[in-house]
Amino acid sequence: QVEVVESGGGLVQPGESLTLSCAVSGSISKFRAFAWYRQGPGKEREWVGGIRSGKSANTTDSAKGRVTITNENGKLKMSLQMFNLKVEDTAVYYCYIVVPGGTGGPDEDYWGQGTQVIVSS
Repeated sequence: QVEVVESGGGLVQPGESLTLSCAVSGSISKFRAFAWYRQGPGKEREWVGGIRSGKSANTTDSAKGRVTITNENGKLKMSLQMFNLKVEDTAVYYCYIVVPGGTGGPDEDYWGQGTQVIVSS
């Protein structure tokens, strides 16, 4: 059973920085894609940053963040460092992972429950 859990959200002031974390349990060691999405009030969910297997991590220009991925004791983790946050960065941030299917089956994807980020003075 794969579980994706985000953490690190909260209330910050404009201009501040924040780091979000995502931990994936379930003996996952490989992935096709590992990404952050966000959904602001009244908006559609949008890609923020992430990495595809064999590619470098990147983020949107508007996010101006940095994505890092580590494997700690067999558990995949991903962080999103965001700098100079703006009011429009207020959103629920979701972690998303696509992993190879078992025994040649189709790829499987999983979402976390999200972590709320509020940027307000």
